[in-house]
Amino acid sequence: MSIRTWKAMLLGLSFFCCTSVFAATLTVDVTGVPSNDVFGAPGNSVLTFNVGANTAITSITYDVRLTARPPSFLSEISLALTDSSESAGGFFVAGGDDDFSGTASYAGVLDLVASGGAFSVGSDGILRLEFFDQFKDLPSGVPDGIWNSGTLVFGLQEQSVPEPATGLLIGAGLIGLGCFSRRRRHA
Repeated sequence: MSIRTWKAMLLGLSFFCCTSVFAATLTVDVTGVPSNDVFGAPGNSVLTFNVGANTAITSITYDVRLTARPPSFLSEISLALTDSSESAGGFFVAGGDDDFSGTASYAGVLDLVASGGAFSVGSDGILRLEFFDQFKDLPSGVPDGIWNSGTLVFGLQEQSVPEPATGLLIGAGLIGLGCFSRRRRHA
């Protein structure tokens, strides 16, 4: 293999290492999670997941069964998905337009990129999920709704950052090839 081929291969590999991104998913079982109170209330169920620093949340695939206790509505059962500081993210409502009490199942895919709702978690890598109800209809301590069963699958786009040692090795190899090529031309 010629030195020119090696140089081209190493150069291509160095760009690949520096710009690669990985798609992944996070599956969350929501069976039995209550929707207690309005967003930010201390009694709400909050789950946190480390998805990796600066990871983008790109989609939600859902297959859930919800119950809203009267007088609460299915359209009030909500999920806040944010970064750990709650400065980026949004709300997800599976029951959409169902302004009535009862039990119903919902399934679908929400493309956050296409809808303009995609966001990235911070450098700590924490995705925060808060289950809440848009209006507190029942007495304190009694959940307005419950996520009876199902899963939420979050699409993740991880930003891969090569470790410093890898970058140094690739750089040293490229410099070595440059010196070898230069010495060969002078001979």
